[in-house]
Amino acid sequence: MALRLPPLSTLRLFEAAGRLQSFKLASVELAVTPSAISKGVQSLEEWLGVPLFVRGTKRLTLTEAGEAYLPSIRQALGILAAASERVPGRPARRSLALSVAPAFGSRLLLPRLAGFRRLHTDISIAIDTNHRQVDFPNDGVDLAIRMGTGNWPNLEATRLLSEELVPVCSPDFLKSLGKIADLGARLRAAPLIHLTSTSDDWAAWLRDSGLGIVDAKRSLMVDTIDMAIDAACRGLGIAIGRLPFARPELDAGKLVTFCDPVVVAKTGYWLVGLPDTMKRPEVVAFRRWLLSEFRPLDPQRTSD
Repeated sequence: MALRLPPLSTLRLFEAAGRLQSFKLASVELAVTPSAISKGVQSLEEWLGVPLFVRGTKRLTLTEAGEAYLPSIRQALGILAAASERVPGRPARRSLALSVAPAFGSRLLLPRLAGFRRLHTDISIAIDTNHRQVDFPNDGVDLAIRMGTGNWPNLEATRLLSEELVPVCSPDFLKSLGKIADLGARLRAAPLIHLTSTSDDWAAWLRDSGLGIVDAKRSLMVDTIDMAIDAACRGLGIAIGRLPFARPELDAGKLVTFCDPVVVAKTGYWLVGLPDTMKRPEVVAFRRWLLSEFRPLDPQRTSD
C-alpha cells in the first residue's frame, strides 16, 4: 500500500520556518521568497487539517501541533539527507556547511580563508553564524566550531585553540585612571564591560589573577565579542580582551593592556562533527588546514 505523505517540498519549508521561528529567515536560508514559505506552510496545514503556526503581527510561534510535529520532521529530513549521501556510486560532494560564532567567523576565520581556497579551489564552503547550537545531522550542517571543553556526546572534537584573557581599555581611558595607584581601587573606579554570552570572563580572570572579587558599581553589558571590543575602544570601560580576538586592536594601538596577568581560559575552540563526517576527504583537508592556521596561535599548543 502506498504511503500517505504530504507534499515533501512543504516539509522542508515548515522545518526551516519552525526552526528559525520566522518566514523571512527561512526564506533567506532556502533562497525563496517569504511568500513562498508562507504558502508552502499553509498548504501543509491544509493537508494536515491543523494550524502549525500562530501568526502574530511581530512574531511567529509554533502551535502545540507544530511543536509536536517539528522534531519528527527534522529527524526525517536528516535521515533522508544522510541516506542520499550514502548512495553507492554517488560522486563525492566537494562542499562544506560550517556553523561558527560571528566573532570567530569574522575575526579569525574569514581573514585566513583565502589560503584554504587557494589550496582547494574545488571545495565550496557555506558559513552559518546563527548563535544557536546546531543539531547534527538534522540542521544540514557538516561541521561546527564551538567554544567549550570538548565534551559533546556522539561528536568527534578537535581542539583548535584556547584563549587568553586580559583586561583591556583605550589608551585615553587608562590615562584617566593614572592617579589611582591600587589596582583593586582602579578596577572599582572604572566601568567593567561584561560579555553576557560568556558571563564568567571577569570572574575567571579575577580568580586566577589572585585579586578575588571586585564589586564594580558601574558596568556595561553587551552580547557579542565585537561589541565588547568596540566599547572598550570607545573609552566606555574595561573589557576582558579575549586573545587572539582583540589582537588587531592591541596591535593598532586602539586598545592597551590595563594590567597583568594574562590568564589562559579553561575553555577553547573546537572543530566538531559526526565521526562519519570527519572521514570525508574535504573535511580531512579542512581540518588539517584549520590546525595549521590556529595551532601557532594557541597558548596551550600541543602536537596533534
